[in-house]
This record gives sequence, structure tokens and C-alpha cells, in this order.
Amino acid sequence: MDASLALRLQPDPGRWTLPRFLEDVAGRHRDRVALRFEGRDWSYRDLEREARAIALGLLAAGVVKGARVGMLMTNRPEWVTGCFAASLLGAVVVPLSTLATPEELDWMLRHSDVSTLLLQRSLRSRDYLEELLVAHPEIGEATPGRVRCPALPQLRRLVVAGRDRARGGCQSWHELAALGQDVPAALLDAAAAEVTPADDAMLIYTSGTTAHPKGVLHMQRAPVIQSWRFADWMQLAPEDRVWTAQPFFWTAGIAMSLGASLAAGACLVLQETFEPGPALELIERERVTVVHAFPHQEKALAEHPGAEQRDLSQIRKTRFHSPLARLAGLEKDDWGVDASFGLSETFTIAAMLPCDTPAEVRRGSSGRALPGMEIAILDAETGAPRAPGEAGEIAVRGVTLMRGYYKVEPEHALDANGFFRTQDGGALDADGHLHWTGRLSGLIKTGGANVSPLEIERALAAYPGLKLAIPVGVPHPTLGEAVVLCVVPAAGVQPDEERIRAFLGERLAPYKVPRRVLILADGDVAFTANQKVQLAPLREEALRRLAAEGAAIAGHRYS
Repeated sequence: MDASLALRLQPDPGRWTLPRFLEDVAGRHRDRVALRFEGRDWSYRDLEREARAIALGLLAAGVVKGARVGMLMTNRPEWVTGCFAASLLGAVVVPLSTLATPEELDWMLRHSDVSTLLLQRSLRSRDYLEELLVAHPEIGEATPGRVRCPALPQLRRLVVAGRDRARGGCQSWHELAALGQDVPAALLDAAAAEVTPADDAMLIYTSGTTAHPKGVLHMQRAPVIQSWRFADWMQLAPEDRVWTAQPFFWTAGIAMSLGASLAAGACLVLQETFEPGPALELIERERVTVVHAFPHQEKALAEHPGAEQRDLSQIRKTRFHSPLARLAGLEKDDWGVDASFGLSETFTIAAMLPCDTPAEVRRGSSGRALPGMEIAILDAETGAPRAPGEAGEIAVRGVTLMRGYYKVEPEHALDANGFFRTQDGGALDADGHLHWTGRLSGLIKTGGANVSPLEIERALAAYPGLKLAIPVGVPHPTLGEAVVLCVVPAAGVQPDEERIRAFLGERLAPYKVPRRVLILADGDVAFTANQKVQLAPLREEALRRLAAEGAAIAGHRYS
């Protein structure tokens, strides 16, 4: 291992596994509060004890090293203990988005080869268990451990978090723990000892340029390195109380919010779903000092009618340009995470500057390559290196880079030199600072999430009367990009915008549904010589249309 990678908070590379991470943070901070959820405190000792109890149950249930354990939960203590429990056995954790539609979840469960699914019964209007039972009656007719479902051929067992009663091939959280009561602790310790930093750890699903989400397979070392690094570079302390709106099914929620808080010995205040009013109340009541939220969520918090009446003076670490900074009374830009660049394929950050870097340096940079990481700027067509100051495609490689895309040949994910081509544009200056300039592909980044245009196009395949339907991302001050669908109707057809959005809403996760549908004529769409739609002119046309009507999207009016 490159000596330059040595981490200040955990310098021993042999301990860069999730089992050792849990042991280290629990050993350092045993009686401190690790999680606060719905009025209950979970100490670091509690986390370790519960994770081990669930791990013993999983051992008794036949979960072995390399098995896929799905996590269909939002931000709650069972996600944390379930994740560490599976990791203690060397199983591969598969976080699943609670925002995904039933069809999307089915696809991810099958593609990932999940054999054990840990889930919460319901969330808001969704009943995940009922959806699975209706779609796959075999689950309800089975017994736990003996699910036989051709549509999900690897699935054998479901475990429901909380106190919900289970049925069929499902069992309750407590029933799973009870299975492990006669399993020797020494067997669990032996299993954990066999987990190495190079073993597979997590399979993260992220939208890309394909019609289905890609499964990003990471080694054990990636989430652990990033957790220790975030705690250090964000200057978190045991006294910090962290609130997050980042979901645990994405890498930022895992490393920046959960992992970094645990690495620092801080308390992570959990909220299952983001709602501005309850979030403000929670931040005030719990005397939160660190806030992690996407820009559009920060805006929603600051613009909530009750925001001005809340005492947010305890917040010390949040982006200075966030509207929350004013409500917290922050007067100086002396801390910020803005100078960074990362993606799911590098388990968040590949480049960053320490959060206390002077503001004038942070504002003009996307960070420098982190220790153990390498960033190159390549010609997007030829792959030839670009000189300092020359723009090109950002490519990355290093210790937190994914092993690859699951079920995709390595040569289709990495180039001949082991670099991952990000499809992001940028340049490196003479001092090694990265300057990100934007996406080079059609991928849309909205509200911190990737949206594949092909996913939207595929969902629209069954919608009648559309000659052409192309999603584009238009700039938005808080979302980053807003998804807009440009459609050309077939002759004699008059499409209805809300019907199209409603149609997509039944087939896609909410954040993938276009904010607007614009009706265009044939002449409004430009094509290349080989009849591909030219996205840049189409994006400009969409912006022109939005400005002409003074359209408002998520609080921003185009003009």
C-alpha cells in the first residue's frame, strides 16, 4: 500500500475493513451516543452488540462470505446494524433505493443476486413487503430460508425490521436474532477475521448512460478509507451532532454522513424522510452542529415558513453559501466541502481540499487528487493526455476506485491503463487543482442523483403518439440540473404534459420524472450527420422555451 495514503485516524491498512472499522469505533467511543432516532439513543456499544446479534442470526441462516445481502431501508438504526452484521461475515451489502419503483427494485434484486433481503415494511404510502408479495406470490407461500421464486432466483429469505409481523418467506428482525442464540461467538470472530481490505464489500446502484442502473462493486477498503478521511478533512469531533438528508443507499450517505460521524465518535441524528418542517424542529431540538443536505434541500429548509423562528445557532459546519448559514448566524466562510469532485465509482470523493482551506482557494477549485488517487485529463476521443490548463475528460484511478461494474466485462468499465473515464469535463492547473466544467455525456445530475435519459426513454416506449422524446438537463441553481423532456408528437397528436408526467410517475422513481414536458416541432430538433439528436442545441431550445414562458421549476424562474 502506498505510504502516502496513510490515514491519520486509522493508519493501519490491515484494518481497512468494515468489521475492523466497527471494532475500532466501538472500542474508542463505547459509551458515547452514536445514533439518535425517534427519541432513542444508540451508543457505540449498542451498535456493536446489535450488529453482532444480527450477524449471528445471519450465520445461523446460512449467509456466507460473498453472499449478497440487500438493504431496502431508509436512514434508521436497523440499516446501520444490518449493514455491519452482513459485513462481519464478509457478505456483500446491496443498498437499495427506497425511491425506486417496484419494477426498478425487481430488476436490482435479480441483477444483484440478493439471497437475503433486510427491509422495512413500509414508508409513507409505500408497503414494500406487500408489493413483493403481490408481484411474487411464491414469497408468501414459502418459509424463511426456502423462498423459491423464478423471477428472483437467488432470493431465499426476507427479514422485516422493527416490530412488524412477518409471514411466508419473511421473518421478523427479532426472529432472525433468535436464530443465532446458539451460534458460538468464536465462529463469528473467525468469519470476521477472514474479511480483507481487498474483498468485495458493497454493490451500489447508480444511474448511468444505460437503460438500467449500473451495479458499482466496491472493495472493503473504499467505504472505510472514505469514512476516516471525511472525518479528518471535515474536522468532525466527538462533540459534534450531525444531521443528514443524504440517504444511506448512496455513497455520500454511507461515507460522508454515517461513516464519518462514527469515525469521529460523533452523534448522528437520523430522520427517515426529508420534510423541511420536521427537519428544522429536529435540528433545533437536538442542537445539531453539522448539517449535510443537497442544495435544493437547504433551500427548502431556509424557505420554510417556520425557519426564522428556529434557533439554529448551534450549526457550525455547513456550506457558507447555503441559505442555512445566515439562519445559523455564520459570518465567515472558514469551512466548506465545495472544493471536491467525486462519484459513486470512487465511493464519493476522488479530489478534495481540507474544509478549513482558505475560502479564496476553495472557491476556485474542485480539489486536488486525494492521497492514493490519481486524476488525469484525457482527450475524450483519443484518450491522449492533455497538458495542464487544457480541457478534456476527467479520468480517475486509485485505492477507492470500484472493482468494476457488476456483470460487465472490465474492459468496458476501465481503459487499458486502469483509468475510469468519468464522462465529466475539466482541466488540471499547474498546481494540480482540478477544475470541473460539466458533463460530457447526456447523463443528468439532479438533486445529487444521476438520471439516465435512456431510463426515461425506455419507460416512454409504451406511450402512444410520440415521434421523438429526448430528456435533457437544464441548469438549475439548487438542483444542479432539472430534468426536462422534449417531445415531438406524431402527426395529428396533441400530447398532454401532465398525462405524460403521470405516466412516467407510475414507472420511475420520483426524482427521475421530468419537471417539465416541452412540445416541439420537427424543425426544433437538430441532428448529426448520422441522425443522432444534437443535445446541446436541444438543451438551448429547452432553455429558450422555459424563459419565454417565465417557467418556474423548484423555486427558480427562468428568464
